[in-house]
Amino acid sequence: MQTESETVHQIIAEIARSLGCTTDAVPAQINEAQASTVLGIKAATLCNWRCTGRYALPYIKTGRLVRYRTRDMAEWIAKRRTGAEG
Repeated sequence: MQTESETVHQIIAEIARSLGCTTDAVPAQINEAQASTVLGIKAATLCNWRCTGRYALPYIKTGRLVRYRTRDMAEWIAKRRTGAEG
């Protein structure tokens, strides 16, 4: 059974692959379009989640710019993971 840290590291590697980067070059923060690609949803859905507070996916907002920390996304995905291990 994997530890939480190993699971998060594995998810970060999956995020890197979905963005077309290597695990060594995964960005610390990604924009809304990249986050929507990682999650397989529309960017408008992310906006809806932020505005309504539907999901507690952490984000950084500076003016109109919205960024998601890769590690925060991986931890959020890990917490939402369900089903049997292995």
